[in-house]
Amino acid sequence: MEKLIISCCICGAEVTKENNPAVPYTVEEIVREAKSAYDAGAALIHLHVREDDGTPTQSKARFQECVDAIRKVCPDVISQPSTGGAVGMTDLERLQSTEIVPTPEMATLDCGTCNFGGDEIFINTDNTIYNFGKIMIERGIKPECEVFDKGMIDIALKAAKKGYIKSPIHFDFVLGVQMTATPRDLVYMATSIPAGSTWTATGIGKTCWDIVACTIAMGGHVRVGFEDNVYMSKGVLAKSNGEMVERVVQMAKLMNREVATPAEAREILGLAPLK
Repeated sequence: MEKLIISCCICGAEVTKENNPAVPYTVEEIVREAKSAYDAGAALIHLHVREDDGTPTQSKARFQECVDAIRKVCPDVISQPSTGGAVGMTDLERLQSTEIVPTPEMATLDCGTCNFGGDEIFINTDNTIYNFGKIMIERGIKPECEVFDKGMIDIALKAAKKGYIKSPIHFDFVLGVQMTATPRDLVYMATSIPAGSTWTATGIGKTCWDIVACTIAMGGHVRVGFEDNVYMSKGVLAKSNGEMVERVVQMAKLMNREVATPAEAREILGLAPLK
């Protein structure tokens, strides 16, 4: 079975220190959490950034500062900036994260509009998706297609057919927001993508560890981190992102699945070797 790529989403845009005091805001805290995940076995850091007070931002300068600082302590990790930003941001604001130097190897591409609870709607029109895809192709960035339900897979495939996403496509199945997060759902998503695609899965909140186990067994790749879940078990907060990555590594060992290094992850994802 293919080696397991572990991605870690270290802070997200919505979770706060009220949810878990270890959630990072400052550059120093973001570096601390990235290193904890990397040292534990994460090959990829999925990155949102915050102002020091925790306000989510897509500031190019803030992304540059954080990525540069992460690179100093995790020199070969894959940094994957988010273009999701936060609910209410404009397309141009969200794309600032792809303007840093050197150009990111990967970035996220959200493939549909999503209900985030209450009145929060995360809007991604077809034209937004096509524009993001076009810009990523021009900049040489491989998109991770974020899909929250089966319909978003179909939207991604439509964009690919129109030439806005290159094949082979890498998907991230985000389960437990707009679609339930059961083994049935995961199998449905994994069997709905084209042959040759790669995929990662994440379960939000209490669904996290069930989805990790199923994904490892099915041969997919895993995402964990404070963006998606702040608990190790019911009522027990994770001390760090690294603690969650350590558990994934332990689960993989029990299931006889080797964990990919950053270099091996690049090969699996079709990225150029690190220079």
